[in-house]
Amino acid sequence: MDQTIKKTSKPPYGILAVLMVGAFIAFLNNTLLNIALPSIMKDLEIEAATVQWLTTGFMLVNGILIPLSAYLIQKFSVRQLFLAAMILFTIGTILAGFAHAFPLLLTGRMVQASGSAIMMPLLMNVMLTSFPVEKRGMAMGVFGLVLMFAPAIGPTLSGWIIEHYDWRMLFHFVTPIAIVVVLLGAFLLKDKKEKVDIRLDFLAVVLSSIGFGGILYGFSKAGTKGWDSPEVYGTLAIGVICLVIFILRQLSQERPLLNFRIYKYPMFALSSA
Repeated sequence: MDQTIKKTSKPPYGILAVLMVGAFIAFLNNTLLNIALPSIMKDLEIEAATVQWLTTGFMLVNGILIPLSAYLIQKFSVRQLFLAAMILFTIGTILAGFAHAFPLLLTGRMVQASGSAIMMPLLMNVMLTSFPVEKRGMAMGVFGLVLMFAPAIGPTLSGWIIEHYDWRMLFHFVTPIAIVVVLLGAFLLKDKKEKVDIRLDFLAVVLSSIGFGGILYGFSKAGTKGWDSPEVYGTLAIGVICLVIFILRQLSQERPLLNFRIYKYPMFALSSA
């Protein structure tokens, strides 16, 4: 990766701090809305099964886009991807914050998720290329702390905001931070990327989307409709079949969308279990 962000004796801590803050607020929104669901139900006059889509939709978009991020990281520069992800996240946050109807709120959440899905693999890629081998353990430890702390603090912060303010404040609170991160990223990130001759495997994208999306949807519906519901076991079966075909297709390709061959190394398989 011939970029400004590369492995050096002194990693670019300022740039990494901006990326960390962006990732923090993106991860925070995974759980920030959970406590607010009853308030949203009452305010927008919707049922529990409907409001649950704010969480389910967020997870579905994440599950679909995260596999695609492997292609995006190779195709585009860190600057382009980070700014695109944060701008999408900011637009979604603003839409959700001013939503007075459920369809607009759900749209905002899913736009948020499209930006959030790119952040985690992007930040991990930057850290691996920015830090020398002997410092990667410390860097990944900090990243893991952000990854776990943001969703953990989400319900607590959400409960305090809901107790004192309207649920829309959950989004208004995040919006200025997201805008500042976008501006800092635009000024600090100056990396350039050479043009890469890589083609997107559209069939793999479709298979991964149906596979991961079907499994996530099936598990999310199991709690309300039960495991004996055709909608639950049907989507799970379709998801598993598509995922198996997707994995077999990736193993047969020289440049796969996701490299599953790495799981032949026991230590990597154990660490990701």
